[in-house]
Formats: sequence, structure tokens, C-alpha cells
Amino acid sequence: MLFDHCAECQRCCIVESGYPPLEVTLTATEVSKTGSVCIETACKNLGPSGCTMGDDKPFSCTLYPLSFNPHSRRFSFDGDCPIMPTYIEQLHDKKSEASRHLNAIKKEVVKLEKVDPDFLARNHEVDVDYFDLIELPLKSSLRGYGK
Repeated sequence: MLFDHCAECQRCCIVESGYPPLEVTLTATEVSKTGSVCIETACKNLGPSGCTMGDDKPFSCTLYPLSFNPHSRRFSFDGDCPIMPTYIEQLHDKKSEASRHLNAIKKEVVKLEKVDPDFLARNHEVDVDYFDLIELPLKSSLRGYGK
């Protein structure tokens, strides 16, 4: 499984020494449920098998390793994420884990564009500051999708 490597890697849940803490961007709904999630060194919700939040994981964490630019309506990815070569290759197969992930993300983004566009803008700003973003090839746009 594509995302099985994430529990082992945990790169996205750890802030390297010398870098400022990462305030995880939350949707308005998540703020009312969770309050805040700040990663100073390692996410407090990180267990030995990965995230312990289950279905309550913030959307920005579910979105990772992708980033959505609400201005261009295009997706990028964190160039440091080790699963990305496989993820991109899997996008050629509509039934793959990567394709299912991207389609689920697109559906949620379309909802958020209507109900919480500020979240999308704030999340993209954080992603630009924290990650080495590379534009995602293949069906990486929401142009004409859901608006």
C-alpha cells in the first residue's frame, strides 16, 4: 500500500531542529472540534504506527503530500516526500491508491472552496513556507471541476 510507508517515514509529522514550529492549518469545523495542532518537534498525535487521530485527522494532514493552490486551482506536492515518485506513477491507473486519494482530495477541496475558502488560502501559504512544492503532473487541476 502506498501510504504504508508514511508510518515509517513520519517526515511530515516532525519539525527538524532549527526550524520554527508548524501550526497545522485547520478548517473552521476542525478548529471548533480540535482547537489547534502545533508541531514543535514531533506531532503529539504521532504514534509508532503513524497518526493516532484516525478519522479526526486534520484535512491538511490528509491532503499531504499534496498542496492545493486556491488561486490557480492546481495541485503541487512536497518534493521531499519519498512516496511521490510512486504516487505520480500510480496516477496513470484510475483504480490505484494515489488516484483514489487525489479524487477524494478534489471532492473535499471543492466543498471547502464553498464553505471555507480562507482555510485553503491559509493552508497554501503554510505549505509554500514549509515545503519544496513541485507542480503535480496529470490531472492536477480543478479547472472546470466542481465550480
